[in-house]
Amino acid sequence: MHSSSSEHVDPSAGAKSSRHSNHEAFVAEACKAAPIVAGIVHPCSEFALQGAIEMRNMNLLEPLLIGPEAKIRSVAEAAGISLAGIKIESTPHSHAAAARAVELALAGDLEILIKGSLQTAELLSAVTRKSSGLRTERRISHIYMIDVPAYDKPLIVTDAAVNIQPTLDHKRDICQNAIDFLHLLGVEQPKVAVLAAVETVNASMPATLDAAALTVMATRKQITGALVDGPLAFDNAISLKAAAVKGISSPVAGQADVLLTPDLEAGNILAKQLIHFAEARAAGLVLGARVPIVLTSRSDPLSTRITSAALAKFAATRRKPQGMQ
Repeated sequence: MHSSSSEHVDPSAGAKSSRHSNHEAFVAEACKAAPIVAGIVHPCSEFALQGAIEMRNMNLLEPLLIGPEAKIRSVAEAAGISLAGIKIESTPHSHAAAARAVELALAGDLEILIKGSLQTAELLSAVTRKSSGLRTERRISHIYMIDVPAYDKPLIVTDAAVNIQPTLDHKRDICQNAIDFLHLLGVEQPKVAVLAAVETVNASMPATLDAAALTVMATRKQITGALVDGPLAFDNAISLKAAAVKGISSPVAGQADVLLTPDLEAGNILAKQLIHFAEARAAGLVLGARVPIVLTSRSDPLSTRITSAALAKFAATRRKPQGMQ
């Protein structure tokens, strides 16, 4: 779908011909493949049910609604949504829905989990508890796949939703999760920019020390399949002009595929700034478990939820036989 190229457009050079052409291409390609079963966990809201029906109608996914059946049907009736042909796995409440979704995924009956109207922490705690069976040796992490009109290719920001203050080891996994996912999208050697406030190592700024360590870890094959460089400030990570002005010689500067942020707060602020100030569209996905997990929000437009599901479908169907981990 997206291939590595030696030619890169500086963000200041102008927008793509279609404002969100990358996301549109992801969805179009995902819909060409046969639908796979996705567990919609506790879909007790109009937005969750609308998303499930639309994804079914697009041939993207085959939804299985997991939650209290009476409540689900009541919400659907009030919203004028037909659930004809949609299967429901009834559970008494949201906690039970999360636990049942994990059981079904572990049994191979679900290939994707999609958050409905329960809390994110409730779903992820069911996935990550030691007894769930969905954990791997890899730490789970969240990616925002962001389509910025002024940037010439999809851009991953990670981690902006799961790991609050990641350690160096956590960042290694966060980095590798993003790299492995981009491999599934056809990016043979992703460029990872490890962000900090400055592009030089400063002992008083821990983010720069982690960035330098991750760069060396990539050269020592502790991180594989990508070019990793840092610390890089945001401007010289995404702008060739800014990198040139600062005299930065780097295979990553100015053309990053992944922005690895110092912590969740920095990642969340960056992603939301791009969404609200740069008219970007961001699809969200949790990686590192045995099945991909879509985290949706009531504030997300339907198009974003659909793109997130398309990316999850790629993660579920294109991984190697032994899994991404």
